[in-house]
Amino acid sequence: WIVGNGHATDLWQNCSTYSSGNVQHCFSSSANEWLQSVQATMILSIIFSVLSLFLFFCQLFTLTKGGRFYLTGVFQVLAGLCVMSAAAIYTVRHYEWHLNSDYSYGFAYILAWVAFPLALLSGVIYVILRKRE
Repeated sequence: WIVGNGHATDLWQNCSTYSSGNVQHCFSSSANEWLQSVQATMILSIIFSVLSLFLFFCQLFTLTKGGRFYLTGVFQVLAGLCVMSAAAIYTVRHYEWHLNSDYSYGFAYILAWVAFPLALLSGVIYVILRKRE
């Protein structure tokens, strides 16, 4: 989620590239409570998204004509809220982990903030969606 100066950090490990450019040395991420909460909420968002997909297929075959996909939408909205809370916690607390200002946010961090409104939007679309014949 953070990159800079031959260093890349995600939720699970910290990797540094040596001067040769080919060798990476990775350490496990720190055991901070806030980082573990970010990891847990990101895993929860994946679980809610998979449940949402599974429930969509189940409801596709069991709903009556004109029925709405409420349960699918609720799980998708929960997935979006988990992504939002994980990214928000990381945004507020990452300075405790990396004090150097030479680092910047990586693509995975930006992707998390993009995934949040998209998951909420898809949840709302599921709620509005009606089953047709």
